[in-house]
Amino acid sequence: MSQSKLINGKELADQIRAKLIGIVTKLSITPQLAIVQIGQRSDSNVYIKLKKQFADSVGVQVKHVLLDRTVTQKEVEHEIDQLNEDDAIHGIITQLPFESDHPIDQERIINRIHSNKDVDGLTAINSGNLLHGNLSKIYLPCTPYGCLELIKQTGRPIAGSNAVVIGRSEIIGSPMAQLLLWHDATVTICHSKTKNLAEICRNADILVVAIGQPLYIKKDWIKPGAVVIDCGINSISDPTKKSGQRLVGDIQFDEAKEVAGYITPVPGGVGPMTVAMLINNTVESARRIIRNYSILIQLKANVTRQINKIKHFQKILQDYRIRKCKISMMTYKTISNRIKNIMNHKL
Repeated sequence: MSQSKLINGKELADQIRAKLIGIVTKLSITPQLAIVQIGQRSDSNVYIKLKKQFADSVGVQVKHVLLDRTVTQKEVEHEIDQLNEDDAIHGIITQLPFESDHPIDQERIINRIHSNKDVDGLTAINSGNLLHGNLSKIYLPCTPYGCLELIKQTGRPIAGSNAVVIGRSEIIGSPMAQLLLWHDATVTICHSKTKNLAEICRNADILVVAIGQPLYIKKDWIKPGAVVIDCGINSISDPTKKSGQRLVGDIQFDEAKEVAGYITPVPGGVGPMTVAMLINNTVESARRIIRNYSILIQLKANVTRQINKIKHFQKILQDYRIRKCKISMMTYKTISNRIKNIMNHKL
């Protein structure tokens, strides 16, 4: 049996990088992303480093707001408020999970971010718009967005396909299902209480797995020729490695690739695309600000023109003393024609 084709997330991320470089060089402002981190988790430090590297490579600035683990809820909210008000910041994300000594309401912190700077797409406002299919109004959540682009890369049609998403988290599973739904797939969401999971998977033309369980999905669960996206990133013991550990996904990759039509590797699949789409959203945020500013300038110019027309109209009234004296019909018609030319309407 022929092996499946790998969906190379690193290669696609590099293509997005090249596109963003071309966009950023033409902008009149420098896009800037703020990353709010609480504590010093080693895995968080690695992820932030990857985001900084990608951002630097395309000309996007990163403001790393590192807060001590002793920080309070109120202090974190104050930091978010300051970033919201900073016009030089175009995107804000929180590096999860938080490492704090005091209870921090993660959902409350995320929803403190202005929706127009929510480049992670995780606020309730953006989630609500996604639920209603208002995709043009939001920034798509980065990992599902990356997965969608990986699926499109295969050339397989999404519309009309049977898609199965395993996992219902707010960060990956739920928004992934919504994205597929609004691209006209028939979507089934599976979770820890789902019965006959293997049977459901076997009917999937598109299978997206995001459960954080190493090597959970087996070869015989996969429909031959299916597009398989593995969002898992798990560390397991491996004595053959210098570190004694190796990274694996939620799918038994070596076996699954013998059945699937297309499959993402771990690492090198979804991970690079998550970072790429985050920076893509940040650049798009900067572009929207430029467009909105241009619209405001145009509106201001239009208002100024209308004010000038009104002033001219008032001068005409004063010139002919319409408010104080009677005038002939001929004079009235003359005034009417002049006002019509200025105000573009008839009296």
